[in-house]
Amino acid sequence: MPGVVLHGAYDLVPALERLLPDDLRGLLGDSDPLPSGSIILGDPAAIALRDAAVEPGVVFDVRNGPVVLESGAEVRAGARLEGPLWIGANAHVLGGPVRASAIGPRTNARGELSNCVFLGYANKAHDGFVGHCVIGRWANLGAGTITSNLKNTYGRVRLEIAGTRLETGLQFLGSLIGDHAKTAIGTLLGTGTVIGTGASVFDGERPPKYVPPFSWGGTSDGRMTKDGFLKIAGRVLPRRDVVVDDATRAMLERIYDWATH
Repeated sequence: MPGVVLHGAYDLVPALERLLPDDLRGLLGDSDPLPSGSIILGDPAAIALRDAAVEPGVVFDVRNGPVVLESGAEVRAGARLEGPLWIGANAHVLGGPVRASAIGPRTNARGELSNCVFLGYANKAHDGFVGHCVIGRWANLGAGTITSNLKNTYGRVRLEIAGTRLETGLQFLGSLIGDHAKTAIGTLLGTGTVIGTGASVFDGERPPKYVPPFSWGGTSDGRMTKDGFLKIAGRVLPRRDVVVDDATRAMLERIYDWATH
């Protein structure tokens, strides 16, 4: 079976563009009826709803690919869903145009989203453009967080990771945001920004191209403590009905130790 080689998380963006349309076509059929009041551009057969809730006035644009909503997904009025697009189980699309993306389970999404992979359980519940990005689990993007996905020179994007430059070969690449990372309101992220696992960006300045894991502030040398990280996770995970039991806590501790060693 042919596969796709991923040299890094950034390769998920072009892989999404290549693979998502065919994956979605395999999920079509056995759909609930489309709700009245929906606006459909293209072939209605390219839409699949499975026990999803869609308010009147939502636009389904399937002229460039299918749209699939999994069980428990909710879409509010004012959203524009442009295929190819997958909305995972119990994800909420709260408004705005969402196109060519995979929105993982239990994710809240709002604003202009384009060519993004949300791995799940993330929160982007407010306005702001996020394009050609990979967003980790439990990440939280504050209101007005905006990512650049194209350089002013229209050149290829390079990443800077812990002092090492990496040529991606991609013209379009936004941000790579790790699990449990968080941005404050109004955060502006340059093209090819990498925010490490558990980092918290909030000091009011534009973050550097690379924010280390568990950085506290984003542009300083501060680091979140392990106890602080566990306390925050203990507040966040139950909001998505995830119990922080001993096994989960041990896993989070191992993540912190590995990322900060």
